[in-house]
Amino acid sequence: MPTGDPPSRTPPQSDPDTVPILPLRNSVLFPMSVVPINVGRPRSVRLVEDLLGRERALVGVISQRSPDVDEPTFKELYGVGTLARVVKVIRLGPSNYSVVLNGLGRFRVKSALSLEPYMRGKIERIPESLVRDVELEALGAGLREATREVLGLMPNLPRDTAGILDNVREPGALADLIASNFPQAQASVGDKQEILEAFDVKARVRLVLAMVGRQLEVLRVKKEISSMVQEEMGKSQREYILRQQMKSIKEELGEGGDDDEIEELRERIRRAKVPPEVEKVVRKQISRLRSMAQQSAEFNVTKTYLEWIADLPWSKTTVDRISVEDVRRCLDEDHLGLEKVKKRIVEFTAIRQLRADKKGPILLFIGPPGVGKTSLGKSIARSMGRRYERIALGGVRDEAEIRGHRRTYVGALPGRILQALKKAGTKNPVLVLDEVDKMGVDLRGDPAAALLEVLDPEQNVTFQDHYLDLPFDVSQVLFLATANNYDGIPPALLDRMEVIDVPGYTRTDKLGIAREFLVPKQLSAHGLTEERLEFTEQGTASLIDHYTREAGVRGLERQIAAMCRATAVKVAEGEDVHEVATPEHVEKVLGPHKHRPELAERDLAPGVATGLGWTPAGGEILFIEATRMPGRGNVVLTGNMRNVMQESASTAVSFVRSKADRLHLDPQWLKEIDLHLHIPQHGTPKDGPSAGVTMFTAVASLLLGAPVRSDVAMTGEISLRGRVLPVGGIKEKLLAAHRAGIREVLIPAKNRRDLEDVPQDIKDQMKVTLISTMDEVLPLVLEPPQAKPAPPPSDDEEEEQEQVGA
Repeated sequence: MPTGDPPSRTPPQSDPDTVPILPLRNSVLFPMSVVPINVGRPRSVRLVEDLLGRERALVGVISQRSPDVDEPTFKELYGVGTLARVVKVIRLGPSNYSVVLNGLGRFRVKSALSLEPYMRGKIERIPESLVRDVELEALGAGLREATREVLGLMPNLPRDTAGILDNVREPGALADLIASNFPQAQASVGDKQEILEAFDVKARVRLVLAMVGRQLEVLRVKKEISSMVQEEMGKSQREYILRQQMKSIKEELGEGGDDDEIEELRERIRRAKVPPEVEKVVRKQISRLRSMAQQSAEFNVTKTYLEWIADLPWSKTTVDRISVEDVRRCLDEDHLGLEKVKKRIVEFTAIRQLRADKKGPILLFIGPPGVGKTSLGKSIARSMGRRYERIALGGVRDEAEIRGHRRTYVGALPGRILQALKKAGTKNPVLVLDEVDKMGVDLRGDPAAALLEVLDPEQNVTFQDHYLDLPFDVSQVLFLATANNYDGIPPALLDRMEVIDVPGYTRTDKLGIAREFLVPKQLSAHGLTEERLEFTEQGTASLIDHYTREAGVRGLERQIAAMCRATAVKVAEGEDVHEVATPEHVEKVLGPHKHRPELAERDLAPGVATGLGWTPAGGEILFIEATRMPGRGNVVLTGNMRNVMQESASTAVSFVRSKADRLHLDPQWLKEIDLHLHIPQHGTPKDGPSAGVTMFTAVASLLLGAPVRSDVAMTGEISLRGRVLPVGGIKEKLLAAHRAGIREVLIPAKNRRDLEDVPQDIKDQMKVTLISTMDEVLPLVLEPPQAKPAPPPSDDEEEEQEQVGA
């Protein structure tokens, strides 16, 4: 394609097969039509300027394949166009013209000649077939009649088109005329171009007839809908007039008060925009209500039922804030840490940003008390711009609390789900179901089973409350559930929720939370300022280390409040107080330390090992003690151990017996002594498959006379073959070890992936060793054997040492 010709202002060539090309962006020019076209693109302007004063010149008009291209080439134009004669050129502005073109006939582009100063090409004219037969006449008559019917239903078509229909006798010309005058909204450029490229007259008429037929069907349906709307409006007006007359009659009889109240209730329901199936029930109930005596109990029951329907948010929603940056900022302002939870909320926001009709997820936060599970709901609602409501489910035993009461007696109410939605006032709030693991079961049903429909994304589109007895869509609600552990949650309910573990906080996290949130909150709550009471980092650390032992921060907030109360009393008495919460001042106000580091009090006696356990309140340190006495090979287990832990103890002792030769023990040792395994704090029941490694270490340490390192803790289950099996709660256990000052922790090698959830600062401050077999344990944890192991002190000696230390 030659495109390098220098620009020139020479007039078009006299060769009839070589014409300038004018591209059209959003329209198609047909033969036998006169159309004004606005020209503003540089090439087209240059073409028009060359045509000034030459209104009889010929121009080839071709439509673009894509309207987005500003300066198209021949490849971006269709191959068939319309040869047109310039009727008139009107100058609209400095570089803007209006050209009136008269279509003459079709042509096909044979070759492209140039693009500059405007497009020129060699064309081949397509002659119009003038063959007439019966089929073509029938097609033309059908097209003419269908177009007349469309004109009768479509007032925006030009009125003179109806008169032209009778004057144009050639079916091909008639098809071109109708296609040319068809609005752009009903026929695209591609459809019209297909008609232009139909050289066969019968094929062309069929295409136009199909296009007119489709539009005719659309117009007929619109007319039917319009007729139905007019009939409905007429019916409503008639009902309104009759109702007003009835109102006047009742007012004359002194019975108009009840009707006003019912009409007001009807109007409230109308404004609520209830679904059609609900509206049908409402009409029936209002009709019944009109026939009831106001003093009857059934009247009040029906009226209350209709008021609930009117107050529910059937169509009210709040607009979600779909900015990922704003959501992330709000979550960071309200909560420190909890990166996994924040990431999930940000993901939900991103999905809503991409797809607005996405259903709300059901998230379940499981973690120890005081870590902020419930308060997360407020932050999520604020970050998304939604309303917030909370439902406390702890101790709920009645299924009607969830599904509502049957409407069979006075005082029946909907369940807590619909009550919360009514209070929120929208159908897409953030709804927190608190303590789902603490619901009970009795003769009144199972509330956890009633939640199955509410929390199933595939079913809650038509949630049906027993009181309402109508489907209500709760799929747009963002449900958040909280629990302390998995035990109290039925598997079927747990399967419907996305579980997010909310672990305990590290010491660094607690310091940050106290500094950013707890201290300012408590100072404000007690009417104090930082000038009156200033918390130092050392003082806050003393509160964390010596006065609280928890995974969350609820106890820490209580201790900070106690410090504030002591200062508030002095301020209320008129003292000019400026106190600094140093460790000394904390001890002066709160008294002696409530928690002392147990590891520092433990001596290096053989037979004592430090394990790690998991509880609903987080991880904790678990000491396992072993001693021996003359006997006959019996094993005594104390410390309130349950079945699984007793089996772990038996497995540990059996493994030591099986490895007696490798441990250099007398094979007959168990026949002469009894072993006693004990876990202190026997008031607390203990169970779980994670103490096998610790029990083995305690027994081996006792029999070898080698103490266990006091700065090492361990967790893991063992098999009789000496393999270390994986356990759960790794993150919580490592947090507990860090709080207790442990420097090294042994965990099963198969728990390697669980370390990804552990905060990096914990892994930096504590060495984590992965073990696969029991042969790796003893070299890592045992101190060198003592020459003469000192006998353990008696209970009286321990009490005397504690008194002396005090």
